[in-house]
Amino acid sequence: MTRGYVDALLMIRTAVSLTTRTNPWILTNHTRRFVPRRMSTHPSLTIVSTSDAPGAIGPYSQAIKAGDLLFVSGCIPIDPKSGEIVEGIEEQTAQALKNLIAVVNAGGSELGKVVKTTVFLKNMNDFVTVNGIYAAAFGSHKPARSAVEVARLPKDVLVEIECIASLK
Repeated sequence: MTRGYVDALLMIRTAVSLTTRTNPWILTNHTRRFVPRRMSTHPSLTIVSTSDAPGAIGPYSQAIKAGDLLFVSGCIPIDPKSGEIVEGIEEQTAQALKNLIAVVNAGGSELGKVVKTTVFLKNMNDFVTVNGIYAAAFGSHKPARSAVEVARLPKDVLVEIECIASLK
């Protein structure tokens, strides 16, 4: 090994050892490779979970409370009772919104306190249909919103909706 290479490794090792309290990765001494360190949820955050909406499909929570805000993960149109995806854009939009409302309520908020939503669409041609069902669900409350077309959604659904809600 060249002297410069060894010096660089020592600098990296020193930098990592100084930051391991806050860094989720640790440089091991004997292998000189990064390995993940076990992390846990910070005490200032509260995980929200409800059986009234489908459980998370991966390593994430249905929602997280952080201060006076509730961050709701993307809700897809799975019927929580049957575990099946409902068919058609109208039914999928309605089910995704039902799941979103269930998580928002479980988190201690309500639909009228939703501040921002993001709607992910498989096909932007469904925008008008989704918009009508969305408008009916929110009534006169009109949170900030983004709507984007995406290449693919989990389980090949047609729509996914996430939100941020106030807890005040």
